[in-house]
Amino acid sequence: MILEDLGYNENFEKFRIENNLVEFEVGRVIAEHKERYIVKTDKGEFEAEITGNMRFSAKGREDFPAVGDWVALTTFDTDFAIIHHIFPRFSIIKRQAVGHFGEAQIIAANIDYAFIVQAVDRDFNINRLERYLTICNTSKVKPVIVLSKTDLIDEVRINEILESVKSRINNVPVIAISNETQSGFEAIKSIIEKGKTYCLLGSSGVGKSTLLNNLSGKAVMKTDTISESTNRGRHVTSHRELIVLENGGILIDNPGMREVGIADSENGLEITFEIIYQLSRECKFKDCTHTQETGCAVLDAVEKGELEKDAYDNYMKMQKEKAHYESTVVERRKKDKVFGKMMKNYKKDMKKNKY
Repeated sequence: MILEDLGYNENFEKFRIENNLVEFEVGRVIAEHKERYIVKTDKGEFEAEITGNMRFSAKGREDFPAVGDWVALTTFDTDFAIIHHIFPRFSIIKRQAVGHFGEAQIIAANIDYAFIVQAVDRDFNINRLERYLTICNTSKVKPVIVLSKTDLIDEVRINEILESVKSRINNVPVIAISNETQSGFEAIKSIIEKGKTYCLLGSSGVGKSTLLNNLSGKAVMKTDTISESTNRGRHVTSHRELIVLENGGILIDNPGMREVGIADSENGLEITFEIIYQLSRECKFKDCTHTQETGCAVLDAVEKGELEKDAYDNYMKMQKEKAHYESTVVERRKKDKVFGKMMKNYKKDMKKNKY
């Protein structure tokens, strides 16, 4: 396998040359296990860790490698490698880290498309779809909605779900599939291109690993059944992993996500809720919060039934989340700055006392 099979291109090579990294080898992170990484190069797979300098200088989780990253590394005969540098990412899919306010968790890097998978029999939730779409739109990753397990419901219900999605979400492909009958698989395969990287997003038990196995034509990921007692999927994929499909497409499976917290959404919300942003231009006040103001075009549209109340509520909830995340980031940076200044003064005092 050559690097181009993993998605390496002239932009990465240009960066490598311009930044004097030609003395190092190049590889792509295909799996991550608690700051230990599996990196694939044209020589094979290596277990790797980052240099002490990278660890020391890291300001946050985004400064560590993630699945999908291209890295400069030194390999050894023992199938071990040291990562020295991370190449610039053209996209980063991330969410708010669970239990860590103001911190982002990278789901995958250098992704072209994201398959957002929901099971139509139990997992279907448009609000959650809009959360995933916001993450993708923020990351500049093209989303594709995949509705799985269509063999478990009748055709009337399938059509109802498809209509409900299309009435609220525009300009995003929606594909209904069955992993059992493989209905809809040709539509998915038509999207997958050689050298492009695709990411699977969704809750546990919606059929992501089975979908990957069916696309690859072999059992590359372990799958499990739905728990009969809870009707919830059991966690099977416990880490992120990159797999090259036979047609040359590159697919990343992910652990199921119970929480999809909005992190740095930038223009993501604006793209996902385009209709709300368009309506807001007609509001009487430029700084309208769309909560209780007189002359609010958004509230007026909700009242007239031109904008779904559920869509409005979901948008407001994510806006609040985004504001809280951003304020927490600012507060954490202030604390880091104070701590850094304190440590600098401490070192200065220690140096004086030494002499």
